[in-house]
Amino acid sequence: MAILHKNYSLKPYNTFGIKAKADYFFQFDTVNEIQSFLNENSVESVNYLILGGGSNILFTSDYEGLILHPNIKGMETVEENDDSVLVKVGANEDWDEFVAWAVSNGYSGIENLSNIPGVVGAVPVQNIGAYGVEASQVVEKLDAISIESKKQVEFKNFHCEFDYRNSVFKNEYKNLFIITHVYFRLSKKPVFNLEYGAIKIELENYDEVNIKNIREVIIKIRESKLPDPEVIGNAGSFFKNPIVETQFAKELLTKFPDCPNYEMDNTKTKLAAGWLIEQCGWKGKHVGQAGVHKDQALVLVNLGNAKGYEVLQLANDIKKSVLFKYGVKLEMEVNAI
Repeated sequence: MAILHKNYSLKPYNTFGIKAKADYFFQFDTVNEIQSFLNENSVESVNYLILGGGSNILFTSDYEGLILHPNIKGMETVEENDDSVLVKVGANEDWDEFVAWAVSNGYSGIENLSNIPGVVGAVPVQNIGAYGVEASQVVEKLDAISIESKKQVEFKNFHCEFDYRNSVFKNEYKNLFIITHVYFRLSKKPVFNLEYGAIKIELENYDEVNIKNIREVIIKIRESKLPDPEVIGNAGSFFKNPIVETQFAKELLTKFPDCPNYEMDNTKTKLAAGWLIEQCGWKGKHVGQAGVHKDQALVLVNLGNAKGYEVLQLANDIKKSVLFKYGVKLEMEVNAI
C-alpha cells in the first residue's frame, strides 16, 4: 500500500541509528504505485532521495525534501536449467535472508556474501563484495523505474558498469532510477571461493566443504569482526580499501613493510584501510558519541546519541591523519547526506 508521510522519522531507515526526519516520505509496494506517484507529482522539481534499508548511509541533518522508499518484496525463480537458476528478487527483500534461501536450496554464488546488512535493491548500486566475491559476478540484470520518463527500464549486467564497490547508479545515474527487482544467476554446481585464509582455517572444523558450511563460517568470521547494527549503530565498513599505483605501494612498503597489500594487476595494488586507520591510533577512540569500533578500525559507530555531522567530522579527521602519515587518500564507502 502506497503511503505519503510528512515530517517522518528516518531513524528506523539508517543502520547508524541517527535521529533525523524527512519532510516527506513515500513508501510503495508495487511498480504501478510508484509510476502513478511519479505521474501525479513533479518529483524532479524537488529535493529527493531514493532510500532502501539505509545500511550504507549517514544522515548529517534532517532531510529537507522527499524520500522515495521501495517496499517491493518477493523471490521468484524465473528460469532454470541443469546448471543454474535465475531468481527475481524484490528490492526490499533482506539481503541475508535471500542468501539463506539460496543456500538452503543448494544454489551457489552468494554464500561468501553472507551476513551483509541491507536490502537487495542496494546490492547492485554498491556492488557489494566480501571474501573474494562481488555482486557483479551474479547479477544478470535488474528492473528500474526512470524518474524522468516514469517507465520501467531493464539494465543488463554490462549496463551497470560495475567496479570495486561502485556502479553507474553511484555516478551518472545516481538518484535517476528506482531499482525495483534484481535478477541473480545462481549455480547448481558450486565452485567454492576459499582464497581467504580465515575461511580455509575455519572449514577445517567441518567434515565437508559445502555452501552451507561456508555460509556458517563466514557468518562466524563477520560476527567476530563486525558489530551488529541492532546492538550498536554502524554502517559496516565506512571506508573503501584504497587502490593505488603498484609503484607507489612498493615505495610505501619500503617504509612500512608490515602494510597489508593485495596486488590486483601489474599496475594496481589494494591496501587495507583498516590497518592504515589502526596504525594512526584511531582504533577504539571516540569523539563525543561518535567512535571507531574497538575491534575493527574500519567501522565507525554511534555510541548512543551521535549526530550525523559528528560521525562525518570523525571520518574527515581519520582521512586527514592517514593522508598525512601514509600519503594515501581514503574514500568513504558510506554516503553522507
